[in-house]
Amino acid sequence: MSGTASCRRLCHWMHRTTGGITMGLLDSIEGMAGEQAGGTRSKVASGLMQALDEHPGGLAGLLDNFKQQGMEDHVQGWATGEQPTATPEQVQQGLGGTGLIERVAEKSGVSPQVAQTAMATVLPMVIAHFTQGGQNAPPQSGFGGMASQILSKLV
Repeated sequence: MSGTASCRRLCHWMHRTTGGITMGLLDSIEGMAGEQAGGTRSKVASGLMQALDEHPGGLAGLLDNFKQQGMEDHVQGWATGEQPTATPEQVQQGLGGTGLIERVAEKSGVSPQVAQTAMATVLPMVIAHFTQGGQNAPPQSGFGGMASQILSKLV
């Protein structure tokens, strides 16, 4: 199944299941699927959701990894949308040594370098969406379970 078709199925299922709660994020990822590298970013977005299921603390744990590396200003910029993308170097700085980049790559079927590059676009979108523009704390639990439910509908 193509990245576009997978994302479209995911969007429709999420809309029915959650009443549209995560539609903004999924619509953005689906829109990226039409771009040249969008299929890769779509795969990496799915791989990220799967990997967050295994990451200590889920999305909140991921944000803590960035903050522990002195990147709190970047996290805030991504959450509020003031800084709409990250760089692959920032992804490496914040997540290097956690194993998350490698798990995302494995689950996405791409190299760690490709995953890191795609995560530079995907992560700020995920952070902004799930913190609702920096207004709410990110989910500390249940995020991974939600991701697994979402992704199980694709297979």
